[in-house]
Amino acid sequence: MKTKQGRVYLIGAGPGDPGLFTLKGVEALGVSDIVVYDYLVNDEILKHANPQAEKIYVGKKANHHVMRQEEINALIVKRAKDGAVVARLKGGDPFVLGRGGEEAEELCAHGIPFEIIPGITSAIAVPAYAGIPVTHRNISSSVTIVTGHRSSNELNDTINWEGLAKNRGTLVFLMGVTNLPMITGQLISNGKDPKTPVALISWGCYKKQRTVITSLAEAVSTAAESAVEPPTVIVVGDVVKLSKKLGAWFVGPQNVG
Repeated sequence: MKTKQGRVYLIGAGPGDPGLFTLKGVEALGVSDIVVYDYLVNDEILKHANPQAEKIYVGKKANHHVMRQEEINALIVKRAKDGAVVARLKGGDPFVLGRGGEEAEELCAHGIPFEIIPGITSAIAVPAYAGIPVTHRNISSSVTIVTGHRSSNELNDTINWEGLAKNRGTLVFLMGVTNLPMITGQLISNGKDPKTPVALISWGCYKKQRTVITSLAEAVSTAAESAVEPPTVIVVGDVVKLSKKLGAWFVGPQNVG
């Protein structure tokens, strides 16, 4: 049933495990007329939606988008203006490399009321499911989250590689497996120790999660040999060494050397 004035919920679906979805997210899905969702949203989470709700898949898969971001913005604006309650359901957290800020700006521009419901970001949860704390008092006091999804030229123009290479904390790259050669090359050429441990975690927080441990120098060849594919979270730093000790808690295939 449509309300007199539409509104939008910008909801983070979390990293994959449906048990990590928030209670507030469940509540919002239950009262929404339309659910606009991305590729990395677990189907189990969609079961919380109102049975009568219209579900619209908009993709956002690596190198294949069903809708461009501008089209998604126009869709949620139009449906809200028509009086619908719209749930915009995004993997991870909408404000951590999820373009939720762009969607919120568009809603503001059109005077559409909205609510932001954060989700657990894969940048923290996926390493945790692999037994990797992104910070540890004795190892790393900081964590830097970096996009790996843009073209090589865009990444080189927007990322301070020298600063990242000198960073003594943990580096987490999201959506970066396609650009892995460029990421590792830039870090090494800017002074990062080639022996720095690297974790490649595919389908994190799903039952099919797979963790491959390697080094910065060998990450590209290891990824090729192990057929690592998106979605993959890349963790760079000494905290990766803890995976061998702490990673066994999660029941899933592990390849920790």
